[in-house]
Amino acid sequence: MKTISTTDVRKEISKMVNHVRETGAVFAIGRRNNPEVLLIKFPTSYNKNVNEITNINAYSDSFAFLKNEPDLYSVSDLKKKYA
Repeated sequence: MKTISTTDVRKEISKMVNHVRETGAVFAIGRRNNPEVLLIKFPTSYNKNVNEITNINAYSDSFAFLKNEPDLYSVSDLKKKYA
C-alpha cells in the first residue's frame, strides 16, 4: 500500500476516488511518509444495525483473499467450541 501526501491528494482526489471505486485499491494518506488515514471503497451493502468497521469488513472485499482457502472448520465445529 502506497502512502500519498496530503498535498498530492488535494491535487488528485478525483482521480484517486475513481481508481478506488473501479479497482478496489486502497491508499494511505499521510504526512512525511507516515500513513494517517485510508481511502477505501465503500461497501456495496450497508447494515445500519452494526458499526462502520463491521460493515467495511463484512460487505467490502476485506476478506476476499480467503475465498480460495479451504474450510478448516465446519459450522458444527465452531458451535461446539464457541457456543
